Amino acid sequence: MFIVNLIRGFFMALADSVPGVSGGTIAFILGFYDEFIGSLNTLVSKNSKEEKIQALQFLLKIGVGWAIGMITSVLFLASIFEEHIYSISSVFIGFIIFSIPLIIKAEKETIKNKYLNIVWTITGILVVVAITVFNPVAGGTGFEVSLSQLNIGLILYVFIAGMIAISAMVLPGISGSTLLLIFGLYTTIISSIKEVLTFNFSYLPILIVFGLGVIIGILSTIKIIRHFLETARPQMIYLILGLMIGSLYAVFMGPTTLEVPQPPMSLSTFNIIFFIIGGAVIIGLEQFSKVIEKKHK
Repeated sequence: MFIVNLIRGFFMALADSVPGVSGGTIAFILGFYDEFIGSLNTLVSKNSKEEKIQALQFLLKIGVGWAIGMITSVLFLASIFEEHIYSISSVFIGFIIFSIPLIIKAEKETIKNKYLNIVWTITGILVVVAITVFNPVAGGTGFEVSLSQLNIGLILYVFIAGMIAISAMVLPGISGSTLLLIFGLYTTIISSIKEVLTFNFSYLPILIVFGLGVIIGILSTIKIIRHFLETARPQMIYLILGLMIGSLYAVFMGPTTLEVPQPPMSLSTFNIIFFIIGGAVIIGLEQFSKVIEKKHK
C-alpha cells in the first residue's frame, strides 16, 4: 500500500497546487477521503498511542507523495502560470466539471430524496461568488500583495489566507489554490515556494507566515469538518457541490487577480483542448481508484 498511498498523495498535491478542485476532492474520487480525514482527526484528538501511530503512518505515506507532487507542480507552474493563464484555467474548468458528476455518483445514496438541501448548494455558490466579487485585489485595485513591503497588514492577510486555504484543501469542493487566486496570493505563494526550493531564502518569511496560518487552520477546522460529515453528511455534500460550482466563476475571474491583471476568461480565450485534458485526468483518476479497489478486495 505504500506505493498506492504515495500516488494518492502525489495527485492530491497536483490538485492542491492548482486552482480548481481540492486535494480533498481527489481523495474523495480515489475513495480514501474518510480515512484521510479520520487520520487527521486522530492526531489532534485524545486517541490512544497505537491509534495515533497508525494514523501517522498512513499520513506520512500520503505526505511523501504530496511533497513530491507539490515540488514537481510548483517548479513547473511558477514558470508558465501567468503566460498561459487561459489554457491552464481551461484545464481547471475541466477538473471541476468532470468531478461534479463523480461526487454525485459516489454520494447518490446520501443525497437521494433530500433535495431540499439544494439550499446548501446555493449557499456554497453564493459564498464563492461573494468572495470573488468582494475580494480586495480583484481587477488589480485595493490591497496590493508586495513582498518588498512586508507589514502587519500583509502579514495578517497572508496568515488568514493560509487558514482559509488549508480548510478548502481538506474539504472536497473549492480548491485552496482557487481561494489564493481570489485573494491575489496564488502567484506570490507559488513563486515564493519555487524561490526557496532554489535556495533563495529572501522569500522564506512570507512562507513562514503562510505556513503558520496553514497549521492553525488545519488544527481548528479538521474536527469541525469531521463532525459535520458524520452528523450532517447530506447537507455537507450539497454544500461541497455548491462550492465546486461557484469555483467555476472564481476560475473564470482568476486572471483579474494576477500581478498584471488580465481580462476574465471568456468563450474566446477558453481552450476546449485543455478543458478535455483536465476532464481526462479526472476520469483517469477514477479508473485508477477502481483498479485499486479491485486489487484490495
